[in-house]
Amino acid sequence: MKAFLIDLDGVLYVDKNPIEGAKETIALLEEKGYRYRFVSNTTSKCRATLSRFLSGMGFEIPEEYIFTPAIAAAERIRSEKDNRCFLLTRPDVRRDFEEAGIPLAEDEVDFVVVGDAERDFTFGRLNRAFRLVMDGAEIIALEKDRYWMGADGLCLSAGPFVYALEYATGALAEVVGKPSPDFFGMALGELRTSPREAAMIGDDIATDVGGAQNADMMGILVRTGKYREEVAEYSNIIPDLTLKSIAELKKHI
Repeated sequence: MKAFLIDLDGVLYVDKNPIEGAKETIALLEEKGYRYRFVSNTTSKCRATLSRFLSGMGFEIPEEYIFTPAIAAAERIRSEKDNRCFLLTRPDVRRDFEEAGIPLAEDEVDFVVVGDAERDFTFGRLNRAFRLVMDGAEIIALEKDRYWMGADGLCLSAGPFVYALEYATGALAEVVGKPSPDFFGMALGELRTSPREAAMIGDDIATDVGGAQNADMMGILVRTGKYREEVAEYSNIIPDLTLKSIAELKKHI
């Protein structure tokens, strides 16, 4: 392997607590000359906020090293002539779209973008999204994860709400975050690395490991974050490598 794509939440940290040995592992990758970027399905924070959040835990990660679905979605939508957008996300994520010059609106839009809206997943907001799609807007899912690990336990992610909109409207969402090969490709392009020279490290056996393998990368599963033994055991996805945590990576590089 010449390069690594690394998940954030559940791999480097859980809630606001760094995984033991994670900072040292990133330093070792740097020392040994491996190329790396961070690919996260986090849709609660814009890229700049994520960088500051990581800095507060002792991870000095440049903003441009972080790839999120919001960045991918903004690039996707910006390429369209008609690109007015309704966001069903947390407010902080708006910054990534505003900086990309995407017109944001509440009606007569071309795209409905769904991320982890948390408390904004109200009936009113979901129903507005539903009506916009019924009027012809396309659904862009920043991610379709089922859940993530919060401070007090597992929490619903955006996936269940995306599926609800698909079911109600009969439309299919375009997923721009993991496991989209195009999303992995954005980070690999930055690294100038082919998929066969790269490995993805994550805590989700389907999105991270399965997604990476489908994109011709090695998939490395860590037993931290939202990892569940029973989920991994009954999955038809076999990781190329399973680690107790990212700290164990040093034994393999």
